[in-house]
Amino acid sequence: MFELTVISPVLLWTAIAIYAASFVAYAFDLARRSQVAAEVRAVRTPELVGVGAASGGAQTPPASDTAPAPRFVMARIGTSLMVLGWVFHLAATVTRSISAGRVPWANLYEFAMIGTLLIVAVYLVVLVRVDLRFLGTFIAGLVVVLLGLAATNFYVDVTPLMDPLKSVWLIIHVFVASLSTAFFSLAFALSVLQLMQSRRERLIAEKAEKTGPGFLRTLPASDRLESMAYRFAIIGFILWTFTLIAGSIWAQDAWGRYWGFDVKETWTFVIWVIYAGYIHARATRGWRGNPSAWLSIVGFSAVIFNFTIVNVFFKGLHAYSGLS
Repeated sequence: MFELTVISPVLLWTAIAIYAASFVAYAFDLARRSQVAAEVRAVRTPELVGVGAASGGAQTPPASDTAPAPRFVMARIGTSLMVLGWVFHLAATVTRSISAGRVPWANLYEFAMIGTLLIVAVYLVVLVRVDLRFLGTFIAGLVVVLLGLAATNFYVDVTPLMDPLKSVWLIIHVFVASLSTAFFSLAFALSVLQLMQSRRERLIAEKAEKTGPGFLRTLPASDRLESMAYRFAIIGFILWTFTLIAGSIWAQDAWGRYWGFDVKETWTFVIWVIYAGYIHARATRGWRGNPSAWLSIVGFSAVIFNFTIVNVFFKGLHAYSGLS
């Protein structure tokens, strides 16, 4: 399988390059959205003034607006590139799995491969039902950074599994954790945009001259962004709860105890507590809005910390990063 061990990294770097091109396309899309928002504002302001004068000062929008909806072509190009990058990404993951003769998530490098693959997959599947192409810049950028760091810092050759990893729970536990991370990443991106949109709405209420990036005018309102982030976080939380339970069962099989306060186990529980707090806070009216968004961001930061810093710098029974 020597050829596959060489082909897999090449396919992965190709995927990274295509994801980077997707990021650029999505960035141009945000710039185009800002331009469209500025043009619409410039056209509608005189109309509003004229209508207000004719109606005795009450500024109301015109009765009819036949202007065609703007077509964000660069967003479509970014999505097409994202799909192409995902195909190469999938091919890199499959060839790694074939060369290893097992599932491709037994070390930190491989986990980064499958985790980012699922992030893109969930994003693309959601696009079928909900237009979230405005998230493309955030998702593509996140994947490029995580995959780039993994390919340059965490790469290891294919090695046989350690005895504790020779279990069906490796397939179930790690895959569900990766899928949970994918949903958390979407909630994170939406929460960041929620904070930006909330600030813009506050500045508008204060009649400030500058209200932030123009592309925010083409995005849903902050409460809508919050609602979407909450739904993704709930799905991620359910999957993470299963991850926690499955990990305990696996620990009993491997080490003869369900819980031992290992660093990895502790951080997995900390993440569960953060998202449980987020969901509870979101359900409590006093914590809706920016406070709950910050909890979502903190939760995802804890996830990234768990899968990078904890795996690399902390020693414990879960030291399966593959790094020497």
